[in-house]
Order: sequence, then structure tokens, then C-alpha cells
Amino acid sequence: MPLAPFLPLIYRVLKPSFPQCLWSGSTNSKTIALSFDDGPHPEYTAQVLTILDRYNITASFFWLGVCVNRYPNIAQAVSRKHWIGLHGYEHHNFPLLSPPELKQSLEKTQAAIYSACNLHPTQVRDVRPPNGLFTPKTLKLFREWNYRSVMWSVVPEDWVRPGVNIVVQRVLQQVTGGSLIVLHDGMCGGEDVADIIQILIPQLLQQGYEFVTVDSLWNSQPIMANHYK
Repeated sequence: MPLAPFLPLIYRVLKPSFPQCLWSGSTNSKTIALSFDDGPHPEYTAQVLTILDRYNITASFFWLGVCVNRYPNIAQAVSRKHWIGLHGYEHHNFPLLSPPELKQSLEKTQAAIYSACNLHPTQVRDVRPPNGLFTPKTLKLFREWNYRSVMWSVVPEDWVRPGVNIVVQRVLQQVTGGSLIVLHDGMCGGEDVADIIQILIPQLLQQGYEFVTVDSLWNSQPIMANHYK
């Protein structure tokens, strides 16, 4: 059964329930953040970079450490301009990991990013859980380890490949000021991502939206930003 129709409802329930997470930015602005999970990928991420450069857009990428180790040159190319976050070393659901396993997964990913991109671990502390799955205990551990929890407001379920136009339509129907959009540039969904953003970005620009990074969304909410300093 498709999850897409229920995700906006889930978002509206979870956001007030877990206010310590970044779900979106200010609804009073026309800024939005475009983010990509599951990379880097040698083909799909490279295609995404070409299109982002064409429109001079800065995005945010949540990486799997194993992919960073496989494709360090792609990772380095992304990190020159875009914001980098963590998605775990492999695509394991965080609630199923013990605290030591979760900590190791995040630290191994930070180490891979440092090796490939020379970004110190203190510069890469935004975490988005794979499949959006977390528990209150997961979030508590993130805070103890000085990570910031990043979630989403627009998830068009592109990973099941419902069709490029359907994904674009879902985003356009849900986007609003402060939206945090999740797409995928990895093995699942990455096949379509370049075609999706090639259609999506011009339409969002035409509507007056400005693309910013996840870090900019944090900074637009001073109370939350100060909490994580």
C-alpha cells in the first residue's frame, strides 16, 4: 500500500510531538530545503550535482558511510558546495541497533566523510534516521552525543518509483514556506532523481521559492539553534 497519502498526516502528528527535531523551517518565509538521502552514488549523485549547478542551488545530502567509502571522489565533489549530514553507516533502522552499535554507525560515517572530504566530525552532526524510524530513546542518544535530529515535511515516496511526474506533483501539492523536501540519490529512487529535479526546480523557482540548506533552516529557528550549540 502506498505511504505517500499518509505521510503529510504523519508529519502533522509527529512535528508537535517531537519539537526537538528539525521538521521544517519558518512558514513565514519562501525558503525551502532540498535534501537527498542514501548517497553518494557515482551516477545518480553526479547527475544531481550537474542540475544543482545549472540552477546555482545549494542542497543537503544525508550520506551512508559505506557509500562515502566506495565513492570518495563523488563525496568530495558534493562537499565543496553542499551541506552534509549522516544517514548511518549502512541503511539499518536505528531503533534496531544497540546504543553502542548506533554510536559506532554514526562515528564510522563521520570518519569516512573526514577521510574523503576533510570535514571534521564536529562539522557533520545532522542525522536523519533511515526510513524516518526513531524512538524517544534514539533522540535522547542523539542529544547526549551532540547530534542534531533532522526529519522532513515533504516526502513524495520517490524510492518506490511511482513515476517522475507523480513525484513532482506530490511535491508541488505539499510544498510551502519552510518545507524540508526529501528525495533519494542512492540505489532506491536514484534512477529518477535527476529527471525529477530537472522538472521540479524551475517550477519552484518560478513560484518564488529560495533554496537553502538544512543548516539555514536550523538557524532560522534561534531557540532550536542555540539549544544545539
